[in-house]
Amino acid sequence: MTTKEGMNTYRTTAIVVGVVYLAGFVVGLMGNGLIQSILGAPDHLSTVSANSMMLAIGAILWLMAVAGDAAHGVLMFPVLKQHSERIAFGYLASRIVDAVFIAVSVLFILLQIPLGSEYLKAVAPNTFYLQALSTLSIQANLYAYEIGMIALGLAGLMLNYMFYRAKLVPRWIRDHFLRDGVGSHGVWSGSGFLDSRWPVGGVHRGVADR
Repeated sequence: MTTKEGMNTYRTTAIVVGVVYLAGFVVGLMGNGLIQSILGAPDHLSTVSANSMMLAIGAILWLMAVAGDAAHGVLMFPVLKQHSERIAFGYLASRIVDAVFIAVSVLFILLQIPLGSEYLKAVAPNTFYLQALSTLSIQANLYAYEIGMIALGLAGLMLNYMFYRAKLVPRWIRDHFLRDGVGSHGVWSGSGFLDSRWPVGGVHRGVADR
């Protein structure tokens, strides 16, 4: 492959990764908005059945953003492998772990639908247990989400380190990251540190603390 062809490949990959990231950002925010509007309401179990379709759509949108997370790892793998096979595999593994745990967190969200259905049918003594299960599943969602964010953070660190070491970004950007710290500047070219689903963790923390 010639230098020009290599540059064209990098440019194409950068465009695709950027489009995937922006698309995931948009659908993630849309999904979060739907989920927040339902699970963020007081006594959400009494209303979740009536809004089960909206909650399911929000979960599907969130899963689409999760698919984008895994796609980042796959798309960046051949680029990173040319500079460090270890970093390439590490980044891919981190994005897959991120996607898996976020997908698990979505399953805990979907558990609210059958719990809400049973809540409407239950008599007074049983409603307490259903509310406890709902709170437990929301808390489990939060834990799974945060584990996914840890994996996402590691992926961002590896990606930004490789950009710096291989000089794949302009010098002023490399110097900026070096001076101010990679950890405080997670988003660069689809690294995904500033995740499109970030508000959900806060929303679910609020619900779980009720």
